[in-house]
Amino acid sequence: MAKIPKKKKRLGYFKFGSVLFSITLSLFIVGLFGVILIQAKSLTTMIRENVEIQIFLDKNLEESALSALKEDISGRPFILNKEDSLAIRYVSREEAAETFIESTGEDFTQFLEDNPLRDSFVLIIAEEFQTSEQLETIVSQLEEIPGVFEVSYMTDLVDSINRNLLKVSLVLGGFILILIITVVMLINNTIRLALFSQRFLIRSMQLVGATRGFIRKPFLSRALAFGLLAGLFASLILFILVKYTQANIEGFAALQNEELLIALFGILIFTGGILSVLSTLRAVNKYLNMSLDELY
Repeated sequence: MAKIPKKKKRLGYFKFGSVLFSITLSLFIVGLFGVILIQAKSLTTMIRENVEIQIFLDKNLEESALSALKEDISGRPFILNKEDSLAIRYVSREEAAETFIESTGEDFTQFLEDNPLRDSFVLIIAEEFQTSEQLETIVSQLEEIPGVFEVSYMTDLVDSINRNLLKVSLVLGGFILILIITVVMLINNTIRLALFSQRFLIRSMQLVGATRGFIRKPFLSRALAFGLLAGLFASLILFILVKYTQANIEGFAALQNEELLIALFGILIFTGGILSVLSTLRAVNKYLNMSLDELY
């Protein structure tokens, strides 16, 4: 019975399926954590957009004074500008009274002749201005405006949000660092093992006079293609997972940021290509520098 000849190895060849699967899985894990970070950022923004500052006004201000006051406040850079709309609204003393009665169930107008509440402006501060120190500065600036009686905000709520967000950021930062190190090691070891069978072919090419650049080129080209393809596959799986989750979990779509999601997919593809090339370059250089005894 005739023997089936073994397939001749080509320079730069390594197993397609196992390497592609390993890199895709590694990038998928990174991408999944990236999706979680995008959701966390969106949730943080939503929480911060509920932090309001109330500017209570002097009584009996004329319409012209109210207009001038609103124009002055609206020109401040710390007011949230969302979809080309400033997050500031005017609340008359009558509206404030109605809100108070609805929320407490007590009608103070039955035993008070005059409405003690004041006209006010309610505004939302942009996220980048929401540290305790910045908010105190903003309150001081607003209280200096003529016609402003008092400025208040929920100090305890802001401090609690900032403390909790700091803790969450530190925990997520630690996970990111561990994840990056793990993924880099996994991709590096996967490619190094895949190239192990090529070590003698690399030495043979050296012996016949091939330059280091000539030997590296096919390995690096194949690694780049594998890395980019793995990043594309990981992005595609994540996209399907995100769309499935949006369709089946209520409120999940509100936490998604399409621009950041597209950027994440681009980063995964780019990272896959770069890590694969760097890991392959390191492995090939290692075998190029080994002696014949070390190869065995």
